[in-house]
Amino acid sequence: MPSNLILHRIGAKVWIGRIAVTWGLITMAMMFISSPAIFYVLRLLLGAAEAGLYPGIMYLITTWFVQKDRAKAVSFILLAGSIAFIVANPIGGALMKMDGVGGLHGWQWLFVLEGIPTVLLGILIFLVLPNSPSRARWLSDDEASELTRRAVGEEAHVERPGAIVRSAMSKPFLLTIAAIYFMNQIATYGVIFFVPSIVEAMDVTDSVMIGLISAVVGIGAVIGLLVVPRVLARNPGTEVRLIGYATAGAIVMALAFVAVDNGVAQMIILSATMLFIVGVQPLYWSTLMARLGGVAAAAGLAFVNTIGLTGGFVGPYAFGLAENATGSPSAGLWVLIAATTLGLLCVPLLKVLLATHDASHPVVDPDEDVAPVAV
Repeated sequence: MPSNLILHRIGAKVWIGRIAVTWGLITMAMMFISSPAIFYVLRLLLGAAEAGLYPGIMYLITTWFVQKDRAKAVSFILLAGSIAFIVANPIGGALMKMDGVGGLHGWQWLFVLEGIPTVLLGILIFLVLPNSPSRARWLSDDEASELTRRAVGEEAHVERPGAIVRSAMSKPFLLTIAAIYFMNQIATYGVIFFVPSIVEAMDVTDSVMIGLISAVVGIGAVIGLLVVPRVLARNPGTEVRLIGYATAGAIVMALAFVAVDNGVAQMIILSATMLFIVGVQPLYWSTLMARLGGVAAAAGLAFVNTIGLTGGFVGPYAFGLAENATGSPSAGLWVLIAATTLGLLCVPLLKVLLATHDASHPVVDPDEDVAPVAV
């Protein structure tokens, strides 16, 4: 949350660029790991360096896109991560075979070749990214002013940022979305971290092949991100219903996974599971963005992201406990089923809370036919 408040104050050019550069430098520094203590220190620093990136980007979307385009904008951001997952698994497997090249181990090459592009991208962001729509040369003055007005939203009359933050944190619908997102991230990161183990349990031993097969679940995520936000665009106002459908779909697919005993079928089903789990994520953010503006958006989106990161920690740990208890990495799917079921139970409450909020608060950025910026 502090990272987003700093971004709101000093602008994206410096802060997002800083995040990328420090993230890349610390990633490269991990090639020098020589003890568990150094690993833990660098891993902690890496987490601190990158923690503000995702909520920062979510906040930037509220300043650059009108509400009807935000779910699609979020899906494009998440697509980058899903495509990276598809590409990184086989590339990571190949890099692990580079032992001895240049006197480095394969794992050291992995950190070096991940860190350098990140640093270069951070420098590029600092050079070309405008701090706000008002500084974008490709927008007219009227377009920039309209985007700025919408980004400030309903909180514009509140003078004290502290009051805005407290107001955002007290909104019941925000807390409910945070809880649903927490459950979603347990499932998401549990699968991401354990899919290589699931593949290996299918008697696949080659590291490159494990990476290639693991990438299949990323394909499902990509399809979900391309499809679900577009369904919302054609049916505006159906976010909560679609969240419920997608969450239920993930549960059904996970139950199908544990019911079959064929490796090929399991990977296809797991890919379909990720279609629902990842595809629904833009809807959480667009639902929040429609009801938060300015500093409230910066704080509220960062808060929900923080809760999600906690779920991202719990997920792999819970999947690991399930594997240790049963001896099978696939047992983690029961963790996924439990988490998504709890998330689904929160959806009716979310519907009621949003209806109550919307009855007394205007939507920050209602859908309109004219959009200064479109995806």
